[in-house]
Amino acid sequence: MSLNFAAPSMDATPVYLTDAQSLKDVLQALPEPVQTWADAQQFKGAFGTSLLCPDAQGKPELALLGLGDERARRRQRFCLAAAAASLPSGIYKLENDFPFQNKHYEVLGWLLLGYSFDKYKSSKGKNIKLVAPDWVDVTRIEAMASAEALTRDLVNIPASDMGPDALADRAAQLSAEFGATFEVIVGEDLLKRGFPMIHAVGRASATAPRLIDIRHGTSGPKVVLVGKGVCFDTGGLNLKPGGSMGLMKKDMGGAANVLGLAKMIMALQLPVQLRVLIPAVENSVSSASFRPQDILTSRKGLSVEINNTDAEGRLVLADALSYADEEDPDLIISMATLTGAARVALGPDLAPFYASSDDIAAPLIKAGEASLDPVWRMPFWDPYETMIEPQIADLDNAPSGGFAGSITAALFLRRFVSKPERFIHFDIYSWNPAAKPARSKGGIGQGPRAILTALPDILELK
Repeated sequence: MSLNFAAPSMDATPVYLTDAQSLKDVLQALPEPVQTWADAQQFKGAFGTSLLCPDAQGKPELALLGLGDERARRRQRFCLAAAAASLPSGIYKLENDFPFQNKHYEVLGWLLLGYSFDKYKSSKGKNIKLVAPDWVDVTRIEAMASAEALTRDLVNIPASDMGPDALADRAAQLSAEFGATFEVIVGEDLLKRGFPMIHAVGRASATAPRLIDIRHGTSGPKVVLVGKGVCFDTGGLNLKPGGSMGLMKKDMGGAANVLGLAKMIMALQLPVQLRVLIPAVENSVSSASFRPQDILTSRKGLSVEINNTDAEGRLVLADALSYADEEDPDLIISMATLTGAARVALGPDLAPFYASSDDIAAPLIKAGEASLDPVWRMPFWDPYETMIEPQIADLDNAPSGGFAGSITAALFLRRFVSKPERFIHFDIYSWNPAAKPARSKGGIGQGPRAILTALPDILELK
C-alpha cells in the first residue's frame, strides 16, 4: 500500500485530462497516431474512463483520462481518481491542467487509490503511482492521505484485534511518533478519578474500560478532540438484533476520526495546543452490565436515567466532554458514530454536524466543499430540550417516541460543556457501504479534512 507521490521518473507515463467538451482540443495538440487510436477505441472522455495509447513499439506512450461532463462530476467526488483507477499499475505524471475547483483534493483522491485493507489477506491491489504536480503541497496532501489510511484501518480492524486496549496502544504509537504526551486511565481508576459513566458502560467487558488522553503543542488556542471509542457495541442488556450488531466494530469510528485529525494537525504543525480524549470501552453483557432504569451520576454531577443501554455512546462522551471543559479550551469537537437517526436523515455520504455559532458553521461548510469532505449543519433545537429531561433525573439518555434522535443526542452532549458556542458535535457514519472513487468499501473518514481546512478561520490562526 503506497499513499505517497512517486519520485520524478523518466519512465513516468504522461497523462492528459479531458472531458467530452475538451476532448477535441486535447487530441489536436497530440500526435496524429494518438488521435487515430482514440477514434478507433471510441474514447469519448466519459466519466471514469481511461485510454492507454501505445507507441510504434506497442509500449505505453501516454494516457487519456476521461472526466465526464459537469453533471457526472456533480454526482460523484474524486473524478480524477475515478478515471485513474482504470489504469494499469505504473508511474504517471499529469501533463495538462484541468479547471478543477478542488484540484489539490482531486490529487489526494489519486493517492487514496493506493489504500487497501489487506491486513488479513495475501492478495494485493494495483499500484498506480502519481508524480506530484508542481503546484501541489506535497507535505499537506501526503499527511491527509496517511491520516485517512489510519482512520480507515482502525475502523476496519475487527473488535477481536481492536478492543479498548489495542486502541490505546495505537493512540500511544501515534503520540510517540509526534512527541506528544500520552496518558491512559484504566478500570477502577476511572472511578477514583471521577469518570463514573465511562466505567459503568465498560465494566461488563473482560477488557477494562479506559480514557485515552493525548496532548501536543504548548502555544496557541486550546483545541480538544473527543472521540467515541466504543470498540464493540452489543447494545448491552437492551441487546441489538443480530442484523444491527454486524457492523458494530465501527462504533469506535469517532475515535478513529479524531486520531486521523490529530495526526494531520501534528504532522502539519498547526499552532494549537491539541488535546485528544477517547473513552475506549466495550458495551458488553454480563452480570456487571448497567441496566435500564439505572440512575448514573456523571463527572459533571448531572444525574442520567438509563432508558436504553444501547444509547451508551453519549454516556462515555459526556464524562470526557466534562473533563475537556474543565480546562476552558477555545474549541471542543466531539466525533461519534452516535445515532442511526443521522444516517436515516443524511445517508452514508454526508457528515452531520451541530454548531451553535454561525462563525463556526460557515467556515466548516465552505471547507467541506473545498476539501471534498462534505458536511451538513444540523440544528441544536432548543424546544426539544424537554425530551431529554425525565421526571426522576436531570437527563434521559434515550427519550421515548423515536423523534429527532440525532438532535436529542446532540442536546444531551451540549449539557456537558460550559461554552456551547465553542462546541462542535459530529454524528458520523464512518462507513462506506460500497466502493466509490478514492473510497474503498469499509471504514472511512468523515469530517477531518473539513475540520482541518476550517480551523485557521475558526481559530483565527496566523
